Amino acid sequence: MTQLFFSDLHDADQPSLRPLAIFGAGGLGREILMLVHQINEVSPTWDVVGFYDDKHPTTDSINGVPYRGTVQDLNTTTEPLHVVVAVGSSHSRAAVVARLTAPHLTYATLIHPDVRLQPYQQVQIGAGSIITQGCILTTDIQLGRHVLMNLGCTIGHDAVLEDFCSLMPHANVGGEAYLETGVYLGTNATVLNQVRVGAQTILGAGGVAVRNLPANCTAVGVPASVIKVVGSSL
Repeated sequence: MTQLFFSDLHDADQPSLRPLAIFGAGGLGREILMLVHQINEVSPTWDVVGFYDDKHPTTDSINGVPYRGTVQDLNTTTEPLHVVVAVGSSHSRAAVVARLTAPHLTYATLIHPDVRLQPYQQVQIGAGSIITQGCILTTDIQLGRHVLMNLGCTIGHDAVLEDFCSLMPHANVGGEAYLETGVYLGTNATVLNQVRVGAQTILGAGGVAVRNLPANCTAVGVPASVIKVVGSSL
């Protein structure tokens, strides 16, 4: 998976604002717009040109930013454009990215300016990832593409989060834990050290994974137990 060392983000010299489209005109989209404002207050970087969403919002403007259309409209824009996908569901976010096929679209990586990330931490971050306020990452961590870390999440040493993982507020991932593609951690969910969570699995709010979880399941509770498997009557 394509990744950037965080130091690469520091080294980029961008003399002018970069045009940015936000796909997702709901609550998360408005939170991402707030994140962009917070970034720009410290280091002017982004010019938000519009919201896109396949569902037309109730108004033609969201917090002062115009609604400009659907995925199809975004694909038919003609100028180079950065995009961030503000969709909380791992599965749905991946589906949107799969439909954004225009070659002039590139994915923005958004990190709240108060999140401490220095080259000595050896953190790798994939394109399109979003790290919001209050998150803590320690050292030797790998985040794939389009990873979402909502408010106040923590990631321990040597953890790996593959593409399209989604962490809701105050989720915690222990050292050497491994989250496969599309894992979704609910609010206050915890994955303990060295635990592996299979692809597309959901760990419900407040759940604690103390042992490995298989792919394509939903687990809840403390310790977390599987209550649903995709394609199973469990």
